[in-house]
Amino acid sequence: MPSAPPSVLDLAPVVPVAVVEDAAVAVPLARALVAGGLPAIEVTLRTPAALDAIRAIAVEVPDAVVGAGTVISAAGVSEAVSSGARFLVSPGWTAGLLDAMKASGVPFLPGVSTTSEVVALLERGVAEMKFFPAEAAGGVPYLMSLSGPLPQARFCPTGGISLDSAPSYLALPNVGCVGGTWMLPADALAARDWGRVESLAREAAGLRTRG
Repeated sequence: MPSAPPSVLDLAPVVPVAVVEDAAVAVPLARALVAGGLPAIEVTLRTPAALDAIRAIAVEVPDAVVGAGTVISAAGVSEAVSSGARFLVSPGWTAGLLDAMKASGVPFLPGVSTTSEVVALLERGVAEMKFFPAEAAGGVPYLMSLSGPLPQARFCPTGGISLDSAPSYLALPNVGCVGGTWMLPADALAARDWGRVESLAREAAGLRTRG
């Protein structure tokens, strides 16, 4: 029997969240992130180029663990996995979406922002989830409050997190990693400055030992 895939929460302290407008940048972008120590890359399904970007990274950057973010439908689950996504992330969840993610065969992080949503997922046997939008939904104090009554739930907070605020999240016992975009600044992507992306990724990858 094949072993279970590793948890997305344990791959790296930070999961870069990439909004790829041009699939041609996907491979150099992924190579820069991996070289900087961030192998798990979430490509959001917000652009027409997203599936092509996932496909290119899956084929050409074997050291990357590419996933699909902003998954909001069963069709999106199917398209993402068919394109090579190795994990799925949603901003929220419904019963139908959760069933599709469970049936996909890849790890997934359904999104939550309330205690009731967390309890509902635990009731469905899901203990790893995305906390979104993290800063707007209560941030570090909220997650700290959840760790007492619901210690079995683990989170990847995403939404408004920066290099400065990430260590506070990573110090929490119920946080496995954080998601963020700060290592992918728009000006660096526009200039194809992959050296800068790699440097920012390396700084982010060091947060676990620093925090």
